[in-house]
Amino acid sequence: MTDILLITFVFLVAGVIAVPIASRFALGSVLGYLLAGIVIGPLLSLLNVDVNAVQHVAEFGVVMMLFLVGMELQPKQLWEMKFRLMGLGGGQIIFSATLIALAGHLFGLSWSAAVAIGLLFSLSSTAIVLQTLGEKGLMKCDGGKASFAVLLTQDIAVIPMLVLLPLLASPELVQSSSAITQTHGFSLVAELNSWQTAAVTVVAILLVIFGGSYLTAPIFRFVSIARLRELFTATALMFVVGIGLLMSLVGLSPALGTFLAGVVLANSSYKHELESNLEPVKGLLLGLFFITVGASIDFSLLREQFVNIVALTLGLYIIKIAVLWLMAALFGVKDGDRWLLALGASQAGEFAFVLLSFTLANHVLPSSLTDTLMLVVALSMLVSPAIFIVYERVIAKRYTQQQETTQPSTIPPSDAKVIIAGSGRVGGIVDRMLRSAGFATTVIDFSVERLEALERFRVTTYFGDATRPDMLHAAGIDDAKLLVIAIDDAEQISKIVQYVNQNHSHVHVIARAVDRHHVYDLYAYGCRDIIRETFDSSLRIGRSAFEALGIPREKAEQMKDLFNEYDRNSMVAVADAYRIGVPVHENEAYVRRIIEMRDTLFPEMETKMCQLRKQEPE
Repeated sequence: MTDILLITFVFLVAGVIAVPIASRFALGSVLGYLLAGIVIGPLLSLLNVDVNAVQHVAEFGVVMMLFLVGMELQPKQLWEMKFRLMGLGGGQIIFSATLIALAGHLFGLSWSAAVAIGLLFSLSSTAIVLQTLGEKGLMKCDGGKASFAVLLTQDIAVIPMLVLLPLLASPELVQSSSAITQTHGFSLVAELNSWQTAAVTVVAILLVIFGGSYLTAPIFRFVSIARLRELFTATALMFVVGIGLLMSLVGLSPALGTFLAGVVLANSSYKHELESNLEPVKGLLLGLFFITVGASIDFSLLREQFVNIVALTLGLYIIKIAVLWLMAALFGVKDGDRWLLALGASQAGEFAFVLLSFTLANHVLPSSLTDTLMLVVALSMLVSPAIFIVYERVIAKRYTQQQETTQPSTIPPSDAKVIIAGSGRVGGIVDRMLRSAGFATTVIDFSVERLEALERFRVTTYFGDATRPDMLHAAGIDDAKLLVIAIDDAEQISKIVQYVNQNHSHVHVIARAVDRHHVYDLYAYGCRDIIRETFDSSLRIGRSAFEALGIPREKAEQMKDLFNEYDRNSMVAVADAYRIGVPVHENEAYVRRIIEMRDTLFPEMETKMCQLRKQEPE
């Protein structure tokens, strides 16, 4: 037990220290984890830790990543990006893999080994590129969009690669492996012939599709009875682990099954709940995976083959930059955006580590070669931040100066992104109003009953707790323009307002307040667009009361507006004296300010109201 705790502590300390330092120097979290693994590698050797065994467990983070990638693949979005996905992304993979495979064969590798290396080196680092583009605000430019299309195509291409690579197995490696060991794990297809195996595989895939379509909602409804957040996390993990296990039992890659399940669940009402619960676990496992990769780097091999490894890394960069630049030119990506795509996505990616382990396990490449290629992948990722710096300080600066002397830059139009927390009486009306004006909304609600009722009317609502930062992140708070908080719990509303104002100040927040004192709480937390839930309806009731007492409608409307103006002014005047958590009757400054308002503003308002009432109609 002590050994396990010690090893766990070492991994956690390495990640906690290395990643913030790497982020501080704009190296990215992936490189931070790799560096952490490099540093603790000797210590793990002293502790006799089986790094490969830990790595096999951590690889499940990649499985979760593909599940989450699958859930992001909306059919409409894919259709809109079809030309860049199939042309730009697909072309990059085909041409890069072909050129790298040809180069490998020229250096004496067999065709099967060369093709395998070409496929895994054609992939770029999704984690590094997307994180860097986001940090530098380049996701919205044409180069950023093109990079996203290429990375998305590569993530999808991992699935057929996992199917294709075992077909490239070397007979010599298979025979030598068979001579060493004949042990196998439990399998549903071990004793079946080819057509029976095919039938079982098809049934397993259909089970994944059926389960994703019809079992997710009933299971989450059942789990929601307990209203325990940790149970939702356990349920999400149960889905992914169960699908991965089923795929393993029929001889398929777990990543293939979870990716397929993610695509099936892309339009599920529980999509954001699954994302928010799996994202932290996925991040931890991926971090652990990259630490184990760093720890497994053979520095003695690096010293022995330093020149070869640097040459291979340089050759990889030259081939991928050339292919990406030419493909970008063919698909209309211009000037600095073309260089952003070519330079930014030219490194090898995190999936190359996974596929190298996969090729080794499936006897495609020998261990001596995979060790060398691991070093090439790691070195290319370590160099990547420097490549971005070169782009930013040299190339981007040059093209920006050219644009300034030729024509003014234009900002492309973008659709406003709106998140609505709560789909009850208030949130439902706001949602209908915004949708009727053509605005796209993402509605989150924690009530299973309300979600089911809205589904009957074909209203899309996502299940989840909006007070959770990870849930807001999954719903798109990073890119949102507006957040409407329409839930009916004062404490939860305050919690969301406080978090969003502190961490996402670019988002305009409209908050529902349950009473006057709640308005002061929200005001203190930084919200300036606050709507009291019963105030507007009360004003309308007051106006109707004036009309019922014989006051003309137009004058009743003026009296209502006058009261609203004075009430608003009095609230602003008193807000500074309010203290969160202090009962109002114990707050001397607040009591004193209220009395001052009643002695000054209220008599003034009363005089004007009576004057309006007694005015003769024009």
